[in-house]
Amino acid sequence: MHITWLKLQNFRNHTEREVEWAPHLNVVTGPNGAGKTNLIDAIHYLCMSRSFVANSDRYVVHEDQSFFILKGLFHGSIRSEFEVTCSYSKGEGKKVFVNDSPLERLSDLIGRVPVVVLCPEDRKLTSEGPSERRSFIDAFISQINPPYLQDLIDYRKVRRQRNNLLQEFQYDRSTKEAYLEPWDQQLVDAGARIVAKRNQVIKQFQEYLHQQYDMITGLKHRTFLEYQTFCEPSSDPETIRDRYWDKLEEYREKELEREVTIVGPHRDEIVFYLDDKELRRYGSQGQHRLFALALKLAQLFYFTDELDDLPIFLLDDVFGDLDPHKIEVLLNALIDHAGQIFVTSANPIPFEEYVNFDGEKNRRWQIEEGVLERRD
Repeated sequence: MHITWLKLQNFRNHTEREVEWAPHLNVVTGPNGAGKTNLIDAIHYLCMSRSFVANSDRYVVHEDQSFFILKGLFHGSIRSEFEVTCSYSKGEGKKVFVNDSPLERLSDLIGRVPVVVLCPEDRKLTSEGPSERRSFIDAFISQINPPYLQDLIDYRKVRRQRNNLLQEFQYDRSTKEAYLEPWDQQLVDAGARIVAKRNQVIKQFQEYLHQQYDMITGLKHRTFLEYQTFCEPSSDPETIRDRYWDKLEEYREKELEREVTIVGPHRDEIVFYLDDKELRRYGSQGQHRLFALALKLAQLFYFTDELDDLPIFLLDDVFGDLDPHKIEVLLNALIDHAGQIFVTSANPIPFEEYVNFDGEKNRRWQIEEGVLERRD
């Protein structure tokens, strides 16, 4: 899958912008604040309906404007050409259109154009709390498995309704338990499928991670992901379902006391290990950076093997922390990959030493003071 054309209106510091992209490698250079990240964030919006930088749509609207519009034209080896439009207006919210037809749900966009993004914010994956890693694995699986995304949506709705019921003061215990029963059933059904799919994908992902960490570092460290959930993990939903019911019964008293759902995949953790040491607790800054880089490269190659269309790979200002040897290794890996790749860089990386920019396969761009120019 690749994007051939992109149009931005009132998106961050781009008031009006149109770009025609190369089918393989696109390198965008320029000083900090010039708008490099905004260009590839716009692509991410058209793939995932959200920013990988900002946590709210209103923060990406251009100053003194009330809306933004993004349009992109996509091609794939399996899917035919189609256009995606994402618009946001203060007071009306966000809308997504595919070939001018509105999507009923924003989630229907996920997976149409698979995308992997590598950015400085990825340090949170290895250094911060479990929610960062759950979000990573959920977004990962959702792009390749639509039923998983639907299970996530259903599970969140059920948990919210169940929590509301637990917090109802007008019901006595027996009444609450009677009302909880149908919600428990839905919670267990969706939750068991989520845990089983997470366990299956994490097991498959291990080898990809090991290969990419070894390729980037040249070191023979053992990488490992430990999936921690409310029971012994399994890839069989029926097995998880039985264990889930037992745990709900075990924690019934605590849930009634605390008035919140305690048991479920919303509390799962994925622990990263380098050799026998937990990365979050004992890893150096360099190990954290390289592990996050390996995670995203592993995701890229996992998607490449699992999907009919190749994913788009977005790399935002990641070369500045790498030494010359690792820059060479990473660029060679990107050159060898057949998918479309976008690289932003504020530092003067000698891309021309590794990449052939003659012809139309690869392109370089320079953005400065609001002007985007192609550099041949």
